[in-house]
Amino acid sequence: MEAQTAARSRILVVDDEESIRYTFRNFLEDEGHKTITASSYEEGIAFLREMDFDLVYADIVLEGKSGLDLLKDSKDSTRNTEFIIITGAPSVETAANAVRLGALDYIVKPIRHGDLMRITDKALNHRALRQAEETYRLNLEAIFRSVRDAIITVDEQMTVVEVNPAAGVICGIWREDATGKQLTEISHHCSGSCLEALHDTVIRKENIDISCIECAAHDDPEQIVSITATPLLRQDGTASGGVMVIRNETRLVELERCVAESRQLGRIVGTGKEIRKVFSMIEALADVRTSVLVTGESGTGKELVADALHAAGDRCNKNLVKINCAALSEGLLESELFGHVRGAFTGAVKDKVGRFQRADRGTIFLDEIGEMTPAMQLRLLRVLETMEFERVGDSTPIKVDVRVIAATNRDLQHKVKRGDFREDLYFRLKVVEINLPALRDRREDIPLLVQHFVARFNEKFSKNISGVSESVMALFMKYHWPGNIRQLENILEHAFVLCRQNIITPRDLPTDFMPGAASNPIDGRAGDGSADIRAIREALEQTEYNKSEAARLLGISRRTLYRKLEQHKSND
Repeated sequence: MEAQTAARSRILVVDDEESIRYTFRNFLEDEGHKTITASSYEEGIAFLREMDFDLVYADIVLEGKSGLDLLKDSKDSTRNTEFIIITGAPSVETAANAVRLGALDYIVKPIRHGDLMRITDKALNHRALRQAEETYRLNLEAIFRSVRDAIITVDEQMTVVEVNPAAGVICGIWREDATGKQLTEISHHCSGSCLEALHDTVIRKENIDISCIECAAHDDPEQIVSITATPLLRQDGTASGGVMVIRNETRLVELERCVAESRQLGRIVGTGKEIRKVFSMIEALADVRTSVLVTGESGTGKELVADALHAAGDRCNKNLVKINCAALSEGLLESELFGHVRGAFTGAVKDKVGRFQRADRGTIFLDEIGEMTPAMQLRLLRVLETMEFERVGDSTPIKVDVRVIAATNRDLQHKVKRGDFREDLYFRLKVVEINLPALRDRREDIPLLVQHFVARFNEKFSKNISGVSESVMALFMKYHWPGNIRQLENILEHAFVLCRQNIITPRDLPTDFMPGAASNPIDGRAGDGSADIRAIREALEQTEYNKSEAARLLGISRRTLYRKLEQHKSND
């Protein structure tokens, strides 16, 4: 490598003695160096400004000026050039000045061939080493600048040694303001975790990792970062400082949150292909005023879709009014939907605002729309067409702006063909249809739904149940779920009431759910009936002694519940 370096070397010899120039040139060119000579300061400085040299030999005494002047005046253009000063009258002061100005060496005439070659090789090797170090430094600086993580290095006194540009973006710490200062002086926006980590890594000489902590940056108070602090050690093992890398995890955390949210929209939970189609339709329809018809079997979550559509749209700050069309007679349904005035019918002792009027500029959810009578269907159709109606007993029209969401578990097309449902109303309602899949058609979502209900019931019942056993999950995955998600929810709520450990097992499930089990869910738990009455007591406590609700939780009829209570009284 040295031979290759020498063959490429260009050397300038500046001396007012022709014999010195001649001798140096012959000696150096014999070794393969390209050598140029100059007899004066002016000639030498001209060469240095026009060409690049690897090495310069300059006599201390030149006409009008000195070799030291040449060294000093050419410093800006010869940063990568080694200088050696030649003198015939050596002195300590001259040597000191030469070294202070940047000369590599200081040699005394006369100079022998061997000495000249040794000094030349030393100078060129020193230059090659210095260039390699400079290249390495520049590469490190380029890497330092290109890394998107903040990098801050300090010495053992926590004085900032170096800072990369990313530290300014993430931490508000810029190189020009930070270098040479104590880290505590310039970290005004820091929560303190990074300072503590860097201090500890220097003191303990150990790597320290801190994941996903809040860091109130100067322009992002909700920034999340991860910190890695590493000690910088000397050969003897003592710490010379530390380096801290700060990664902005905000986007990753936000992405993880978005992924989690993609599993749930409102209270609708799932990741399967079918439910993701529902999510997409809800998002697409959120801000659209058009009517939506939600279809699906009982228990699939049609009301939750209405909630999600309302919450995701620009009407979310207005009322979402719900009514079950199957729960009321025709007369009562008309009064509930459109309101009435005092005296409109027997019992109408005062004016009443209807659901449509309450839902003005908001949303109305018409559940079980397929159960509506023909007369009510006609009146509803007119309201949908004009968004105008009259209260019962009044002829004054009332104008509203209402987004209509209807739901049914019936096949409305079949009802239209049979003449039970108006075709024009059907098409008015079904501008867009969202069909909810049955739970048996989205089994991949069952584990996620179980996890969702476990979290909800832990909060409701103040328990700490971790989940369901593998055998319970296997039963859930095989079951045909005629009651869909509502049935799954009720079964898990029942299990929470009975579960005594931190995991739900098959014995906590309603026995009418278990394959081949007896029809009575709590019969046969213990020969003396103690388990039965204990389960009943727990169910009553959880439902605040609502016997109908307790019976539902236990999976038994109210008659069976009363019989069990009577048997217990008789035994007492």
